[in-house]
Amino acid sequence: MSVNFSGFDDLEKQLKRMAEGAEELGNTSFIPLDELFTPTFMKNCSSFSSFDEFLSAGNFNADTQEEFDAIPDDELDKHVSSVTSFSTWEDMLDEATNQYISSKLGL
Repeated sequence: MSVNFSGFDDLEKQLKRMAEGAEELGNTSFIPLDELFTPTFMKNCSSFSSFDEFLSAGNFNADTQEEFDAIPDDELDKHVSSVTSFSTWEDMLDEATNQYISSKLGL
């Protein structure tokens, strides 16, 4: 009788990728918005192909993180709810973050 353990090799590789991704995430203190809001994410939740297009459509000038942080929350929420599938900026940010973490962990 023989036992096939080939599935364990695949599992071991997946766990190694997950561990490497978790380590990378643990060493990350800042994620650029254009990396967080990928073209795929933006196309799935809006008619925009990039985060920059999304900002431009709302007449937001945000070339730096400081400029982005200066955008009033209520204006950003209004724009998000009118041009994306999300109700608020926080909802959109949470989902993008979840997807980013999942991709880094290989899920």
